[in-house]
Amino acid sequence: MPSEVQKWFRLTLLNLLIVAFIGVLLRYKIAFSLPFIDQKFLLHGHSHFAFAGWITQALMTLMVAYLVANGQAEAFKKYKTLLIFNLITAYGMLCSFPVQGYGFFSITFSMLSIFVSYTFAIEFWQDLKKISENKVSMLWFKAALVFSVFSSIGPFSLSYMMATHNLHEKWYLSSVYFFLHFQYNGWFFFACMGLLMHKLEEFGVKSNALKRVFWYFFLACIPAYFLSVLWIPIHLSIYMLVVISSIIQLVGWFIFLNTIKPYRKTLMSGINRTGRILMLLAGVALTIKLFLQIGSTHPQLSQIAFGFRPIVIGYLHLVLLGMISLYIVAISKKVISMESQHLLV
Repeated sequence: MPSEVQKWFRLTLLNLLIVAFIGVLLRYKIAFSLPFIDQKFLLHGHSHFAFAGWITQALMTLMVAYLVANGQAEAFKKYKTLLIFNLITAYGMLCSFPVQGYGFFSITFSMLSIFVSYTFAIEFWQDLKKISENKVSMLWFKAALVFSVFSSIGPFSLSYMMATHNLHEKWYLSSVYFFLHFQYNGWFFFACMGLLMHKLEEFGVKSNALKRVFWYFFLACIPAYFLSVLWIPIHLSIYMLVVISSIIQLVGWFIFLNTIKPYRKTLMSGINRTGRILMLLAGVALTIKLFLQIGSTHPQLSQIAFGFRPIVIGYLHLVLLGMISLYIVAISKKVISMESQHLLV
């Protein structure tokens, strides 16, 4: 792992520890009294910092390392300012949300965080164009950037509703779920898959099926948003599109697993025991998630899921901890050794 990657990842893993500590504190407050802490405000700080300070910061770091691995040796020098600004906005939200909830400072840092993501998307997209070889991993990264920008429609919608004092629960929740969906099913997932595809490419795994897998997930991502709002009456055609998108994602996942099956021994040779366990758990979490998505299209199951908040929280943690975070931690532990001159991790 290059020294720049090590430096940024140590800081990012510290952010993960902070996220974990606040998570424990939130659960402690459920059972015991902590009158000086507002549960709702702290929850906002926890979630925003987890997204910006942990996952986004980690993915940005790894994606810059991807550029280094593809011949752009000065990439970390170029992105240093952006990485620092992302940290500033993340810590700004961590400090302001627990104190004031949605207030001037917390909203300001949230908006600045979005503008940082815009800048990163533009810069990284331009740098991808400098890579001469047309790689499948680049498709995943480009889609991740698109969904990162697209997800910001959610927060801006919320800001508009708050500014106009026109808050309706249905539209409020729809905006929140819009942001969440295109963050964890879009930006987070596609960036992680881009990193995974890069590893497969480094091991010499090339298949047209991998490109087909990308298109399955990409085309299904937008209609899959409506999985999050099935509690709102929707047209039958949209409902059918949601069901189809859920099935397509599961099919795409099994095509991916079947495609890499012949290369299993080659891939496993570069992964130690800890890495295998983490990767396996992340894969299991993704498989469970995809089956849960199909199950949630059943009207009665959908009503139960969205009517019981702990189920929603559990699902989010399955995705963010069980799937995304385990994969990122596996990378940060240097569990995969790359047999190329430039190491990704």
